[in-house]
Amino acid sequence: MAADKVFETERLLVRHYSQEDADNFFLLNSDPEVMRYIRPVKSRQDTDLFFTEVIQYSKSNPAFGRMAVFEKQSNVFVGSFAIIPLEGTRYMQLGYSLLPPYWGKGFATELTKAGLKYVFNQTNIEEIFGVTESGNTDSQKVLEKSGFTRHSIAMEGTKELYRFILLKADFQY
Repeated sequence: MAADKVFETERLLVRHYSQEDADNFFLLNSDPEVMRYIRPVKSRQDTDLFFTEVIQYSKSNPAFGRMAVFEKQSNVFVGSFAIIPLEGTRYMQLGYSLLPPYWGKGFATELTKAGLKYVFNQTNIEEIFGVTESGNTDSQKVLEKSGFTRHSIAMEGTKELYRFILLKADFQY
């Protein structure tokens, strides 16, 4: 598993998805609680198509994409981490989704801070965005604890989205 490692934290290992992760990816994308502020839940068929796109994107862009997150001690899948294009722009965004048993344990902040260190040290990104739905105050707190500041508000259909930004020059290592 460590062969495709992108980065790690004290408790988490982040690596590129592989075909063996299809069931875990479905578990995440079919969970209404997890997807509440992200996108509509997906069927198995739709998830499998999306998963194929995820793997292809990572092969074409090895420093970026959606990645699998595992708890290091147990080797259990806990969620996903992403460095992906901010739709409709030339910018990149950082994101994550965790399975409910891993909420409230500090994993989101740990993952975000380590992901930022990876982004600013291993890629040419000079600024990165984080996007949350206006009601997702928990993720907004994670972004702010990680150094992001609110940048703008955008509408996506009927959803009000808060865009946060962090410049490499402002990142506290």
